Amino acid sequence: MGKHRLIRQSRSMDRRTVLAAGGALGGSLAAMLFSFTQGISQASSRNQVGIPSGLDPMPPLDTMPTAPAPAPGTDWRQAGPPETVIDEVHSYFRGRTVELLTVRPAGELPRSTPVCLVLHGRNGNARHPGFTTLPQALGDAIAAGAVPPYAFALVDGGNSYWHEHERGDDPMGMLLEEVPRWLARRGLGGPSGQPAAVAGVSMGGFGALLYARRRNERRRPVRACATLAPALITTWEEMKLRNAFHDEADWASMDPLRHIDKLGTVPNGIWCGTEDQFIEGARLFTAAAKPEISSLSPGGHSLEYFNGSLPAMVRFLGRHLG
Repeated sequence: MGKHRLIRQSRSMDRRTVLAAGGALGGSLAAMLFSFTQGISQASSRNQVGIPSGLDPMPPLDTMPTAPAPAPGTDWRQAGPPETVIDEVHSYFRGRTVELLTVRPAGELPRSTPVCLVLHGRNGNARHPGFTTLPQALGDAIAAGAVPPYAFALVDGGNSYWHEHERGDDPMGMLLEEVPRWLARRGLGGPSGQPAAVAGVSMGGFGALLYARRRNERRRPVRACATLAPALITTWEEMKLRNAFHDEADWASMDPLRHIDKLGTVPNGIWCGTEDQFIEGARLFTAAAKPEISSLSPGGHSLEYFNGSLPAMVRFLGRHLG
C-alpha cells in the first residue's frame, strides 16, 4: 500500500488525467510538487469551483455520516492504494482561490463516506501540511482491516492560526461554511458534506482544537479531534512573534488551553515529542483535558516524528468514524 494515485481534476477538459507512478514526471520532481508522495503519480490541469455562501446555501445538516457498509462482495482491504485529488476552489471567506486536496480510499465510495478535516502547520498548505505519509497510513490501516474506509480533506489556510486576523481573510469561516459544500459536491460526507472529525499539526493543531470548539458551540460536534505537536504556546511574549493575533486578549479568547471545557465531550488524541518546542503546552492540555490518547514520547518537531505518529492517529480517528 506504499503508493497511491494523484489526480488533478479538470472542469475545462472534462476529464481526469492519471499517470502511473514514476511516469511522465520523475519521482524527484513529483515529490517537489506534492510532498505526500515518494515517486507519485502526477496529472495535469485544474478545477475551479466556489460560490459566495450567500448565493449557494449549504444543504441542511444531517446526521453525521458513519463509515459506509460495504456492498455485497466488497472487500475494502483489497481495494488498492488511496487516491489523492487536487482541486482549485474559490473561497469567498478567504477572498482568494485555494487548493482543496482529498485523500480517499480507492473504489466507488458511498456519499456517506465520512471525512476528517486536516489542518496544516505554519508556512504550510494543503499539499505540505507538515507530514508526507498520510495516504500510506490510511491505505495500510484499511488494508489491515484496522479502520473502516474514510477520507481526509486538506485546504490552504494561511498563517493566521486558522482564524480571521486580517479583515477579509477568514479561514475558520471557510472551514465552517464552505468546506462542507465543497465536500458534498465531491460525493463525500453525506448530503451536508460536514466533516466528521478534525486533525491538525503544529499551528494546525491549534486550529483543529479551535474548529472542534466552534463545531461544539454550533451543537454539531465532531466525533474526534487529533493533534500532532499542537502549537499551544503558553506565553503572549512567544505568541505575539507569530503576528497572528491583534493583542493578548484576542489570543486569550481563542487559546485552546483556556477553553478546554468548550470542547465538550469530543474524544481527543494528542501526540507530541518530548523534545518538541510545544511540549509544555501538550503536557498542560493532557493534564486538563485528559484525552483518550496522549502519546508524549521521545522526538522533536520534525517530519520524522510526525510521519511516525500518523499510523496511530489514523487508527484513533478510524475507531470513532466506524
